[in-house]
Amino acid sequence: MPHGSLSLPARLFLLGFDTSKGQVSDAPDLALAVRAAALAELAGRRMISDVDGVVTPVLGARTGDPVLDELMELAEESRPRTWRTWIRYRSDAALGTVRRRLATEGYLSRERKRVLGVFPVTRYRLARAEYVEVLRAEVLGALAGPLPVGQVDRDDAVLAVLATVGELSAPVSGPGRRAHRDRLDDLVVHAGDASPELAEAMDDIRTALASAVEAAEAARAAGDGG
Repeated sequence: MPHGSLSLPARLFLLGFDTSKGQVSDAPDLALAVRAAALAELAGRRMISDVDGVVTPVLGARTGDPVLDELMELAEESRPRTWRTWIRYRSDAALGTVRRRLATEGYLSRERKRVLGVFPVTRYRLARAEYVEVLRAEVLGALAGPLPVGQVDRDDAVLAVLATVGELSAPVSGPGRRAHRDRLDDLVVHAGDASPELAEAMDDIRTALASAVEAAEAARAAGDGG
C-alpha cells in the first residue's frame, strides 16, 4: 500500500490507534516507540550514525518532514547522547508534532473544546481507519509471514520490530510478541539492509527501546504502588 509522504514515526504513531474507537488505546509508551522510529528512519537515510556509541548527526541535513527535522535540530544543538538517551529525551513533545502533521494530511481530525468551559484543548481522532487497518495488516504480515523475511518490505520490518518491542497492543498482542520472538531477530537484520548506518544502529535502537519501555513500566508500577 502506498504510504505517500508519511514517515516511519508517523506510521508508528498511527499503529497505536484502536480503529474501532478512533483514538490511541493501550499504548502507554507510544512516544518512546515513535522516537525510535524517527531514529531508525534518520539512520536509514544516512543522516545520523553511531560514533563510539554516540548518535552523531550529519550537520545541516534536513528531510522536509517536521518530525524528523525537529530531531535533527535537537541532535545538532544538544550534547552527545547515546541511542538509549535519545529514545527518552523530549520524546513526549515530539508527539505533538506528529499529531499536527497527520491532521494536516487528513489522517487525523481535530476537535477543539474547552475544559470546564475555560481551558482550550485540542483532541485528535482517527479520520482514516481503513488506512490504519491495512498498515496494521502489513506489519502483522512482516511479523508472522507468510513471506520469507528477505521479501518483507524494509519499512514494514522496522515497524514490526518497534511496534513489538514498544508493546503497542493494537497491532501486536502479547501472545503475538512471544510467538514471533525469533523472527524479530531476522527482521532487525533485514531492516538494516537499507543502509550501513541502519545496519549498525538497528539492534541498538531495539535494545534502547526495550530498556526505555522496561524503565517506564517500572516507574508506573512504583507510582501505582505508592
